[in-house]
Amino acid sequence: MGSPADGRVVWITGAGSGIGRATAIEAAQAGWRVALTGRRASALEETAAAVREAGGSALIVPGDATSDDVIRDALDRITAAWGRLDALVLAAGLNAPQRRWADHDLPTFDEIVRVNLTGPAHLVTAALPLLRASHGVVVFVSSYSAWAFSPIAGVAYSASKSGLSALSRTLNAQEAASGVRACHLCPGDVNTDFLGHRPQVPSDDARAVMLQPADVARSIRFVLEAPARVRFDELVVSPVSQT
Repeated sequence: MGSPADGRVVWITGAGSGIGRATAIEAAQAGWRVALTGRRASALEETAAAVREAGGSALIVPGDATSDDVIRDALDRITAAWGRLDALVLAAGLNAPQRRWADHDLPTFDEIVRVNLTGPAHLVTAALPLLRASHGVVVFVSSYSAWAFSPIAGVAYSASKSGLSALSRTLNAQEAASGVRACHLCPGDVNTDFLGHRPQVPSDDARAVMLQPADVARSIRFVLEAPARVRFDELVVSPVSQT
């Protein structure tokens, strides 16, 4: 017997590692066909292999997901391969160790905002016609710091991730009649390579009590597979150790 998700298509950015990779595997196990985007083609190949091992179908569409040309090419390839798009999981993210007004620089600020906020706005704008047709779902992978202010998250990161809440809320307010639903997903500390961007990289003991990428991926699957009448406007997922 097939999964209820059989035939549906999810496009995941930041799919080469961490939450993006874990979500691709989780979606494949649920019967979704998975399109994978990220800057590192070799990492996407590894994710695609894991997706296929999980019994799923993977389409690699590498590139910078903040580029309009890459976005258009990816959507063309997804529709050519599968003819539809049912969900968009925006898991790409960026931060830097320099997080204070006293030490940050504007070029880095601009790059973080471009990856975390402007890029998702461009992606959703381009994908919206397909999502309207499928009554699709958008998951903005944001941050605990966008839900509860964290002074250590950084100037650019806090500003850009908080902005995702507005993108999600305006989608829900304006596209409900089209059946499009958006979720502002706010995970707490997650044990991924992203921790290397912190001013003080956490120890192995600290990482052990954090969320693992698979934990967040299961939450994303929960959102993706909700009945069409159900919307999760905002979902906060945190480890017990989060303070």
